[in-house]
Amino acid sequence: MAQGSIKRALVSVTDKTGVVEFVKTLEDEFGVEVISTGGTARVLADAGINVVPIEQYTGFPEMMDGRVKTLHPKVHGGLLARRDDEKHMAEAAEHGIGMIDLVVVNLYEFEKTVAKPDVTFADAIEHIDIGGPSMLRSAAKNADAVTVVSDPADYDAVLAEMRANDGATTLETRRRLQLKVYQTTAAYDTAIAAWLGEQAAKASAEGEATSAFPEKFVLTATKEQDLRYGENPQQAAAFYMSPDAPEHSLARAEQIQGKPLSYNNILDADAAWAAVREFDEPAVVILKHQNPCGSATATNVTEAYDRAFACDPISAYGGIIAVNREVPLSLCEHFADVNKQFVEVMIAPSYTPEALERLSKRKNMRVLATGGVDRTIGHEVRTVDGGVLVQDIDHVSEDPATFTVPTKRKPTDAEMDDLLFAWRVCKAVKSNAILVAKGRAGIGMGPGQPNRTDSARIACERAEAACERMGVSTEGMVAASDAFLPFRDDVDVLAEHGITAIIQPGGSIRDEESIQACDEHGIAMVFTGTRHFRH
Repeated sequence: MAQGSIKRALVSVTDKTGVVEFVKTLEDEFGVEVISTGGTARVLADAGINVVPIEQYTGFPEMMDGRVKTLHPKVHGGLLARRDDEKHMAEAAEHGIGMIDLVVVNLYEFEKTVAKPDVTFADAIEHIDIGGPSMLRSAAKNADAVTVVSDPADYDAVLAEMRANDGATTLETRRRLQLKVYQTTAAYDTAIAAWLGEQAAKASAEGEATSAFPEKFVLTATKEQDLRYGENPQQAAAFYMSPDAPEHSLARAEQIQGKPLSYNNILDADAAWAAVREFDEPAVVILKHQNPCGSATATNVTEAYDRAFACDPISAYGGIIAVNREVPLSLCEHFADVNKQFVEVMIAPSYTPEALERLSKRKNMRVLATGGVDRTIGHEVRTVDGGVLVQDIDHVSEDPATFTVPTKRKPTDAEMDDLLFAWRVCKAVKSNAILVAKGRAGIGMGPGQPNRTDSARIACERAEAACERMGVSTEGMVAASDAFLPFRDDVDVLAEHGITAIIQPGGSIRDEESIQACDEHGIAMVFTGTRHFRH
């Protein structure tokens, strides 16, 4: 079903991409009368298009610094009137309201405005579009008769359909564009609500009586790509990006080469990128199935990679490599030529030209560049059956100066250095988590066991195997636990395998038992006072 041919259009856009060509075609090919506002009207007029200014059409001037210009019955009556309703059409005629058949509107760039570091609250408020969403919603509500275009990407399709239908569009297209409008306005309002919620949270942090989490949590995202499948082939999946995704986040990373990212690639790359960003010094994390099977810091990232790979070469096969510095050619040569490691994804802030040339020989390997390194601050969201959980993103931000040492023996400087390293990596391991480290490398990992004793045993056995493989002594190994040690048997297991120092949150009702066990074994233990579960 096609509507009558489009005779009058109202055009008001912030994103002026392609608008001159689109509107000129409407005028030249189809004789469409064009109403327009402000800056859009000037751009169109400068291009030689006959434009009816909105104030001339409504008989009412723009006012209040442009806050009021399209909120007028001649606009909304022309959009909302049902063409098949005699009463509607009679009332429109009585009040001199002409029909508007096409609306071309996109909105003030609120998200870009609030992304500026120096944006003020007043400036953000002024970039909340009122007239634009109102016109879009009115036009979309009456999609039986009105075509509404909210995205420049739809210009060509609308023109093609008008050419095929004597200047009209089909109901199927109008319904598709209708849905797109309400998705657009929903996302727009969500972005505003989210930003205002952040301001309220800041006010709460400053002592004002405002909840950090709103009564209604709204979430919007734009589809970046359909994925081949989800965690398993029988599951359909897609990847969406939040409008406020940080500049150096995974979602905004540039894929330089390789096959399309899979669902599992994205999950693992995110976990690896989050883990490596915990370090200020050059660091590499090799991650497999959500757990860091290799991790190390060094004076440069190539050395850090070598030490991370040595932690567990078997598990590193088919893993993700995350690097917190620019990737040099030497790192690529070491993983590709020396170790011949199969890598699914590499993620780093940048790559040297020589590194990219070497990586290009592995055409299927996905290479992501984030453009920089910074920790994402904000909330993370997980779905549950029928709902969502929202929490602050966890970082290892506690000050070591606040740590306490309840044992008789204090850690040496070398042990403390390794303990602080292990504490950062342990956060990235699935709970119950034990991480054994030596020489600022995560040589043994015990992830996700139902009891912490099994996690400790697994971590130590892997650490001993790593030391044997590397030809180094097991002396001086330290361990981190993401949560408190509930029983002394955890300490006994760690001591049995030669652990000399432990870092953990503390806070168990049986802390004294663990402290006594450490004293019996000559182990130094550090309490951080902070837990870092990762379920």
